[in-house]
This record gives sequence, C-alpha cells and structure tokens, in this order.
Amino acid sequence: MKLSFPYLAGALALAAGLAGSTMLASAQSASDGIVVYNAQHESLTQAWSDGFTKETGIKVTIRNGKDMEFANQIVQEGAASPADVFLTENSPAMALVDAANLFEPLNADTLAQVPENYRPANGHWVGVAARSTVFAYDKNKLTEDKLPKSLVDLADPSWRGRWGAAPAGADFQAIVSALLELKGEEATASWLKAMKENVKPYKGNSVAMKAVNAGEVEGAVIYHYYYYGDQAKTGENSKKVSLHYFKNEDPGAFVSISGGGIPVSSKHKEQAQAFLKWVTGKGGQGVLRDGNSFEYAVGEDAKSNPALVPLADLHAPKVEPSKLNSKKVTDLMTAAGLL
Repeated sequence: MKLSFPYLAGALALAAGLAGSTMLASAQSASDGIVVYNAQHESLTQAWSDGFTKETGIKVTIRNGKDMEFANQIVQEGAASPADVFLTENSPAMALVDAANLFEPLNADTLAQVPENYRPANGHWVGVAARSTVFAYDKNKLTEDKLPKSLVDLADPSWRGRWGAAPAGADFQAIVSALLELKGEEATASWLKAMKENVKPYKGNSVAMKAVNAGEVEGAVIYHYYYYGDQAKTGENSKKVSLHYFKNEDPGAFVSISGGGIPVSSKHKEQAQAFLKWVTGKGGQGVLRDGNSFEYAVGEDAKSNPALVPLADLHAPKVEPSKLNSKKVTDLMTAAGLL
C-alpha cells in the first residue's frame, strides 16, 4: 500500500504528539515529587526533606503519623498506597510491612552506605538513624552501685513502684521486641508479668523522664535522646537525671533502628530511591551530626552528635531487625495487663 504525503505527514505528527504527551506526563509525574509517610520526628524529617529538595529539586510532601498506624495503613492500602517512602522511629513497623511483601528492594549503592548491623539482611529497607535504650535515674537517690545491672533486674520485687516506662508507646514495645528475640517468649512473658507489678506507667518517654526528675520514681526506661534534647534546651526536666547505659550486650543496651523503605505501590520509585540514598549519605547523616535531634547517625563512617556516647561504646546486643515481632509483643503485653 502506497501512502500519500498528507497521510504520512499526519501519522508522523500524531506520533510526535503522542511522544510529546508521554514526555510531558513523565516530566509532570517527576515534578510532583514524592510523598513520605513519616513516623520519625517531624523536625528531623523536615530537615532531611529540605536538604534533599535543595540539592535535587525534587519536592517532598510529608504526612506525619505513628509507626504502627502507618505500617498497618500501608498493609491495608496495598498496591493503592500513595506513599513513596515510609520512615519510622523503630524497626518493628518496617518488619510488619516487609512481612507483607510490600517493600521495593533498595538500590545496592544505598545499602552500601549503611553497615550491615543497621539494616535487615534482605535489603528491603535500610537504617536511617538509631536510638539507644537507657535507664534514666535520679542521681540524688541512686548511686552507681545501686543501679540495675541488667534490664531484667527490674523484674525483681525490690524495684516495685520505683521505676517508670511508657508501655503503650512504640519505643518501649521495640525494646520488648528485642527482649523477646534475645531471651525468648517464656522469659519475656515472665518479665512482663513482673513489670506489671513493679512499673509506674506514663504516657511517653519525656513524661517518664520528668517523673524521675520530679522524684516520683527513681528511674525510667527510655531512649537516650529525650535527655540530651532537654539538656540542650533549658534542662529543667532533667536537672536531677543521669543516664545509665547497661552495655554488655544486655537487652537493656538495645539500639533501635529507625528505618526507611519504599512501598511497592510508589509511582515515583526513582525519586524515592534518590531520597533514601541522600538520607543515608553524607547530607542526611550530616543533619544528625549537626542538628538537635540527638539521634545516632548510622551511615558508614558517619559521625553522630559529639554530645552522645559513641555507638561503638554502647556494646549493644546483636538483633536482626527483621525478626522484631510487634504483633507477638503486643499480644504478650496485653496478656500481662500492660496494654
């Protein structure tokens, strides 16, 4: 069949138009930027996003929420989730999404920026920051020889009514997840039963620390950065407080990993991969070093805020983050009457 010139010209114009439309749609899609489901501290993720956008020009829309709420939401949304990136404070929420096979594998160059002990073995998500478990204590009431040598010591009847925690929070539940992985279900259930008898519950780590400072309890199991954050401001809620690091690979020396992953539903996977590469690289880890979040940097050779005890000196137990079981923990804590 011989095509006339007008027909051929029209076909070429149509093809060019379609190609142009495709290119325009692609450009518009990229310019829309990425949506981050953020369960990390809002100020930290905002600093990461601002730095990333300044360097790349890619817009970041942040939706703030809580670890397990977002994790369950991503599982429910499945392929329809609008999230391009999921950031958490603790890794059990990451493990929940990963168990549902809803994470896109991360690029090898991003994974290479973070040591193996700060990311899961399967490479489906990556550590972006970390926080250490500590025993915040009233330095006017407790001397070093009277401090618990292990987290499990707080189950002893002698500690009844003397220590606090925030059992309903994701932070404390991550600590219990580590205890479960390290000591097993029977020992964890026994410890939680004793905790129910001994602990004074508070709504949040900062409230628990304030209670120590006010003399309501002699100590509290919290994460380290609440103390450093208060000290960097007025110090009014931590004047009488010191931190005890359990070390010795004790469950109480658990270092919780804050994670970052890309849901398989992401429509902007290239930009999402670039975001996590930036966060785990010099730019994002530098925000941790120079900012006031007081969370640990976890990037290869990255420096944390100089006010902190070095990560290497914490002697944390080795826990595979993908094995932290949030559902089992909540079941055990509910059975113990803590939730």
